[in-house]
Amino acid sequence: MHIAVIGSGGIGGVLAAAAHDAGHEVTLCVRTPFDRLVVETPEGTGEVPAAVVTDPGAVGPVDWVLLTTKVQDVPSTAGWLRRLDDGRAPIAVVQNGVEHRESVAGMGLRGPVLPALVYVAAERVRPGHVVRRSPVTMQVEAGAVGERFARLISGGPLTVRTTEDFRTAAWRKMLTNVGPNPITALTLRRLDVLADPDVQELCAGVLAEAVEVARAEGAELTQADAKRVLADYIEKFPPTNGTSMLYDRLAGLPTEHEHITGALVRAAAAHDVPVPLNKTLLTLMRALRPTELPPV
Repeated sequence: MHIAVIGSGGIGGVLAAAAHDAGHEVTLCVRTPFDRLVVETPEGTGEVPAAVVTDPGAVGPVDWVLLTTKVQDVPSTAGWLRRLDDGRAPIAVVQNGVEHRESVAGMGLRGPVLPALVYVAAERVRPGHVVRRSPVTMQVEAGAVGERFARLISGGPLTVRTTEDFRTAAWRKMLTNVGPNPITALTLRRLDVLADPDVQELCAGVLAEAVEVARAEGAELTQADAKRVLADYIEKFPPTNGTSMLYDRLAGLPTEHEHITGALVRAAAAHDVPVPLNKTLLTLMRALRPTELPPV
């Protein structure tokens, strides 16, 4: 298969490597050109022989499109999607948050859209160099397209599972982002910040609010899920790991707070669920000095 990966951040680099390892031809569709993709993993460091392209006109027909940019960057991928979306190739939307279909709803896509979640500790340390610090687990919406994707790319350090209840899966993934992401981005610290008891208490409160919003949205979550997420971050993840929002802030890039904390606060307002801690974090994230990127 020929797979186009839009975006060369941590997730894009990891999935490009996984697609190559599964035996597929890979094209990376990027804003910033670089000569080669190097992925550093616990199993070793290697170069991924993917084509790196900055001009949509230089890409021919593909069998799959993996959209791996942050939600706020989706509009800038319009040129790539117009070129690659032939109505046949499925488009896997691999994003944080709960707005997978909404994020591409205005793009006029003709091909089938597959919402996808990814669990991985990955960081782009510079253009063309990605560090993966953990195995990769993905969840995709059940159905024919989801089953095809699982067969397409599973193997090695990557496991793909389908789920009949993607809403619950997306909100469970949201729990892993909505607490640590803004806290690390605001403090400019990695997960070691969660060793502070006061920060733990804050994070627990943020997650407790998130569960109530998720339940109002129809997700099958309980407060036990929030406690488990916080315990995992404290007990299982190395304190030197960061989060996507922290990495983006350190790189001077826009963060996706509007599509994580912001999405939660908007859903809370729709259901009249009080979320004072999340509203405070959103206010502080919005107050950070913004940065702008050129269009793709």
